[in-house]
Amino acid sequence: MKVIKFGGSSVASAEQVKKVLDIVTSDASRRFVVVSAPGKRNNKDKKVTDLLISFYHAVAYNKQTEKIIREIVARYTEIAAAFHIDEDIENTFTSELKALQASYNDLDPYTLDRFLASGENLNAQLIAACFKKSGVQARYINPKELGIVVTNEPQNALILEESYEKIIQWQDSKEILIIPGFFGYTKDGQLCTFSRGGSDITGSIVAAGLNVDLYENFTDVDGIYSASPKLVHEPKLIEYATYREIRELTYAGFTVFHDEALMPAFKAQIPVIIKNTNNPDCQGTLIKKNFTTEVRSDVVGVASAAGFCVITIAKYLLNREVGIVRRILQILEDFNLRFEHMPSGIDDISIILREYQLTREIEANLLQQIEEKIKPDDLSIEHGLSVVALVGEGMRERPGITADSTAAFARKDVNLRMISQGADERCIIFAIRSEQERLAVRSLYYTFFD
Repeated sequence: MKVIKFGGSSVASAEQVKKVLDIVTSDASRRFVVVSAPGKRNNKDKKVTDLLISFYHAVAYNKQTEKIIREIVARYTEIAAAFHIDEDIENTFTSELKALQASYNDLDPYTLDRFLASGENLNAQLIAACFKKSGVQARYINPKELGIVVTNEPQNALILEESYEKIIQWQDSKEILIIPGFFGYTKDGQLCTFSRGGSDITGSIVAAGLNVDLYENFTDVDGIYSASPKLVHEPKLIEYATYREIRELTYAGFTVFHDEALMPAFKAQIPVIIKNTNNPDCQGTLIKKNFTTEVRSDVVGVASAAGFCVITIAKYLLNREVGIVRRILQILEDFNLRFEHMPSGIDDISIILREYQLTREIEANLLQQIEEKIKPDDLSIEHGLSVVALVGEGMRERPGITADSTAAFARKDVNLRMISQGADERCIIFAIRSEQERLAVRSLYYTFFD
């Protein structure tokens, strides 16, 4: 039994939905289908989710909504027409959006969630109708009926463990179930959305709840590549990767998955495969807990992300000062700041943060608190950094990885600001100036993959 999820580009048009139908019906074990809202049909197009955000703001500011409602509904009626759907999709969906508008309440923290989730919810209803019109025994199922129960955190819901006991009851469904991604319901019945990558999270939750053999995630690329195609020409496709490797790569900039999306499948040890709706015969990228050494690569990928800064605290005999790291972390916690890495020497500690957390005011107050409570000999902050991650479970068994990396940087005059590596040796993080990010990624890629 399999759960199969289709992203926005996979359901963006009638042509794409026909591909979805062919893919699902080509394998009888594909019984549970999670869908996103329709994405872009071309580079100039808008995602339905973006249209819904515009709709939300129009309602919030008492602007005219007729045009935006027609634009949203037209995305669905175009697909419905191609499948000769008998139901009056235009009037039905228009009525649902007007009811949504009527429910607007700026004091209700779940209002935005209802607007955002309607893209997936309408699309699941439509795709179920397309399947039935094509002679497939399928039906739409709302996440509440399915049993997806979440925490009461608007736009940032987390799955509750009780959900899995409810979802497993659907494993013997005679019909293919079409499930809208991106949202669940709180215990008191409020619709609440997941964070970024929400439909991926839904797919992972359903796969874990049903304890399926495989979770298939269909998108518009052949799988996960060993480097960003924006930085490297035709990078190698990653055929096999572990959950931990993907977690490291998504953290450091890979965008196929949001880094929370795999958590339910990871906990349940469900294999995940990334495949291409437009090229379904391609092998794709298979993600599991472990692989044999015969298929495992020493290095699976190079990822990068900009938008970091580093605070460096220097103090003579710092290593002898009991509790100093705790005091530093307490200061960060007092400002509600998360740190990413903390490499250290005997007399200095460097704290890498994401820059978006720091306003000028927060930065000034933070440095003042560090001065007052830590009393460093020297305190500095450097902005404009990127992190580059070299990732692979097999690196621990290959001597010289770090030496080869730094030599690659030296050959291209990449100035290395910092190195951080955990004891498991699965990932090496390099901090560099952001203007050298592209050069750094390419130098590592052509060292380990060319």
